Amino acid sequence: MRGSDELLSSDIINGPFTMNSSTPTGVYANGNDHKKFKGDRPPCSPSRVLHLRKIPSDVTEAEVISLGLPFGKVTNLLMLKGKSQAFLEMASEEAAVTMVNYYTPVTPHLRSQPVFIQYSNHRELKTDNLPNQARVQAALQAVSAVQSGSLALPGAPTNEGTVLPGQSPVLRIIIENLFYPVTLEVLHQIFSKFGTVLKIITFTKNNQFQALLQYADPLNAHYAKMALDGQNIYNACCTLRIDFSKLTSLNVKYNNDKSRDFTRLDLPTGDGQPSLEPPMAAAFGAPGIISSPYAGAAGFAPAIGFPQGLSVQTVPGALGPLAVTSSAVTGRMAIPGASGIPGNSVLLVTNLNPDLVTPHGLFILFGVYGDVHRVKIMFNKKENALVQMADANQAQLAMNHLSGQRLYGKVLRATLSKHQAVQLPREGQEDQGLTKDFSNSPLHRFKKPGSKNFQNIFPPSATLHLSNIPPSVTVDDLKNLFTEAGCSVKAFKFFQKDRKMALIQLGSVEEAIQALIELHNHDLGENHHLRVSFSKSTI
Repeated sequence: MRGSDELLSSDIINGPFTMNSSTPTGVYANGNDHKKFKGDRPPCSPSRVLHLRKIPSDVTEAEVISLGLPFGKVTNLLMLKGKSQAFLEMASEEAAVTMVNYYTPVTPHLRSQPVFIQYSNHRELKTDNLPNQARVQAALQAVSAVQSGSLALPGAPTNEGTVLPGQSPVLRIIIENLFYPVTLEVLHQIFSKFGTVLKIITFTKNNQFQALLQYADPLNAHYAKMALDGQNIYNACCTLRIDFSKLTSLNVKYNNDKSRDFTRLDLPTGDGQPSLEPPMAAAFGAPGIISSPYAGAAGFAPAIGFPQGLSVQTVPGALGPLAVTSSAVTGRMAIPGASGIPGNSVLLVTNLNPDLVTPHGLFILFGVYGDVHRVKIMFNKKENALVQMADANQAQLAMNHLSGQRLYGKVLRATLSKHQAVQLPREGQEDQGLTKDFSNSPLHRFKKPGSKNFQNIFPPSATLHLSNIPPSVTVDDLKNLFTEAGCSVKAFKFFQKDRKMALIQLGSVEEAIQALIELHNHDLGENHHLRVSFSKSTI
């Protein structure tokens, strides 16, 4: 529980933005009219404005902005240093939702202090007339310059600075104070938060564990170095020391526990190393879905912690006992207090619209992030449902991407269920068709080992990727299809090199989610069924 002296995040109106007859425009009140309360406030609906609490008094604007950078463009910032608070505005609600979903189980740290993030009650920040905003605007402009590749972030040491033309996308990583083992999978999980990791090679040199890690883009390497250099992977140990490598590309010959090319799942293991099972190997190409290898998740240094979402009871700040089992060679670790793969593959989904949600609709939506085996909408409480995924990694991935998204006018919530499986109704038991078994469905996206679908998993977005379009179907045919489904079509384009694929941009993320549910596998004729997924691109 939070202390009673903490403030509602609606304090943009109740506090620093409170305007009354005695408050000149653009000047905020002294905060005496802040509303105080006991306990946690009820959760706000998603907003692109985020409320940050407990920020250190000496933190810079650039450091606060850096919390949002891995998730999208940061468009505004309001610092309330006297109250150890800040408001961060992202370019889109989608980016804010992704950020909150990531930081909910993984508390971020600034200057070694935990920072708490939640949605604000407000849709945008209006700070034009407020004092002390010049520094913020300078920091935001510098970030824009970095993103265009021309300047360093303010507050970053000069030797880390400018993203120079031709700067390497390869980082050299040294792990100091190696008190606990650090695996290739752990490095992949940590560094994937800053961009697509293509290759990793680990080795020991001068009695130090080291790694070379290649990103798809030098800018990703820049952000990762800025955010992670000097951080501890686990409390008080396993410190990351990061530099740019002189190499511009890595040549990986084998996929095993020492090296991995995430773009080449067909490589041999070499050296008699045990091979990764193909589905697990493919899953490593999707950022953020590998469960933590150790017990005591609360003991990890949360700046780099693992968003596993499992309820592991431990003393905060203390490492739990090591729990690496023989299954570790395939990247699967046992976590005491929580069942491992294939356990914890059942999600509890709440706050659904009982009038519109169906088992099939949940199967299609959650099927974007894994193969759904069973769905049960609760007979006596139809706004709740259980969704059973193929394994715990897929359940975690679906939870991270879908919790907080709007579906049929309500904000969907997804958590791990205490149930290990969804039970089918007994013969003769009244069910109203609310429980469905999809384990043998032909619509599973990930049943084929090494499927490219593993590498095309993206958060819900207003832009959808369409594929399997027959030659006879025109732009107008597809636009009309989505319009008739209740969508407002903002833009459309076929792929230049492959007219079987297209992008369509709709009015909102919620529209796109509902369109995907309704139109994925829609029969377009000529034995072609439309394939719909979320896109990382915009038109």
